[in-house]
Amino acid sequence: MATLPSDPVTWTIRQIAAEFDVTHRTVRHYEELGLITPERVGTTRIYHRRDKTRLGLILRGKRLGFPLEEIRTIIDLYDAPRGRRSQLEYVLGQIDERRTDLEQRRRDLDDAIDELGRFEESCRDDLGRLQ
Repeated sequence: MATLPSDPVTWTIRQIAAEFDVTHRTVRHYEELGLITPERVGTTRIYHRRDKTRLGLILRGKRLGFPLEEIRTIIDLYDAPRGRRSQLEYVLGQIDERRTDLEQRRRDLDDAIDELGRFEESCRDDLGRLQ
């Protein structure tokens, strides 16, 4: 029978999924994509601080609307020679793009709501004339 690592700062898939409020399937999906790489002891997955940090970054990126490939690029930049600096420079560029996209979507939604209001008013006026 295999023994688990002696590092006291490790987590099982159950613990990591519970901490981030995601399913085991979600964690395994990110593993299949190579975004996280837990240690394997037999059939047991052992997650270390690096995996936990990466999962947190993945989920934050998803909340902000970044596609998984962009998240992969951002996370992988951390391991690049310029490390954190290149990661932050890249992320800042992506944030600008994402903000611009979201602001345009907000303007589009506001325009659609205004148009819907005008159409509703027109329909109510037409209905009033029919009565």
